[in-house]
Order: sequence, then C-alpha cells, then structure tokens
Amino acid sequence: MHARSTTINGDSGAIEAGIAYVRDEVMPMLVQMPGCVGLSMMVDRADGRSIATTSWSSYDAMVASAANVSSARAKAAEIMGGTPVVDMWEIAVMHREHDAHEGSWCRATWLEMTPDKMDPLLDYYRTRVLTTLEDMHGFCSASMMIDRASGRACSTARFADHDALMASAAAARELRDTGAEDIGLRIVDVNAFELAIAHLRVPEHV
Repeated sequence: MHARSTTINGDSGAIEAGIAYVRDEVMPMLVQMPGCVGLSMMVDRADGRSIATTSWSSYDAMVASAANVSSARAKAAEIMGGTPVVDMWEIAVMHREHDAHEGSWCRATWLEMTPDKMDPLLDYYRTRVLTTLEDMHGFCSASMMIDRASGRACSTARFADHDALMASAAAARELRDTGAEDIGLRIVDVNAFELAIAHLRVPEHV
C-alpha cells in the first residue's frame, strides 16, 4: 500500500472552506480513480496547517493519478491560502483498534534517519510503540509511512478525543526519546491535528 500526502500551511480562517472542498469535490473524484483506497484530512485550526492523505493499492496507481489530481490540489491551495507540499510514502504499518471518525485527534511525528535504520525503526515501532499505544486510554489507531530511499518517515497515532491525546503526551515523548537514542532517529517535527475527514480505508498491516 502507498500514500500521497499534501500539506498546506494556509490561512486558519480558511480551514472550514478547505475541508468542505476536499470532502465535497475532491474525495468523490478520487474514489473513482483506479487503485484509490481512500482519503483522510487532518487539520490544525489554530495555525492553518492541513494534511490531506490519499491511499493507493500500488505505487503505479498512485503515480498514474498524479496528473488528474494536480488541478484539484492547486484549487485547494488557493482556497486555503498556502502552497502545497507533496510527499509520497509506502504504508509500512497500519493498525486499528477502532474505526476512524471525524473529531478524533492525531499526533503526527516526522522522523529522519539513514536508510539502513529503516528496518530497525519498523521493528521498534511494531514491538514497542504499538504495544505501548494499545494500553493507552482512548487509543484508536496508528500508522507508519516511510520513504526507504531518503530515510524519512511519518508516524501517526490517533485517539478518540483531544483529552486522550494530551494524556498520552508524556508516554509518547518517552517512546520518541528512546527510539532516537537506540536507533539513531532524528525527530523533525511533532504536531497535533484534528481528524476532519476520516476515509483512509487502508487494511490492517502490521
């Protein structure tokens, strides 16, 4: 499974219009494309940052769709007042305890490492991170998306509500610090987002 994410750092006052456009215009178009599995959109209403992620059954399907979505991406960026940044990923891990729903909250963590550390990262994520998350109150799902060639990765943990997300912060920080020390990861960014659109229908993959 593969994914393409589009990040827009835009106008906080335009978030609702951006969500409406992606939900009502972009998503119906995407789900008709061969190989498209679904779409999700996370938003930070305070600073205007949004991340829309589409999932694809194969790398070829994801690449083949690029030309058809470029105009929709440009319009979304215009609506939200920002410049889109596009990343392509392999979905290495997807685990769900509960189905996603709008209004749940996510913690996204971006990582960098040398490419040879990717397999140790995935081992650590499966054996340590997931088992710890499963014991946390309000935990719903977790995923790890990677770019093996560059050594970049993005982990997203989803919780039922904002309170549950905040309650998990200290344990999540300890997991990050341990991974950074034991594996040699560099933590690039950590951010909390509201899940505004929840239709990323990626099957379980651990």
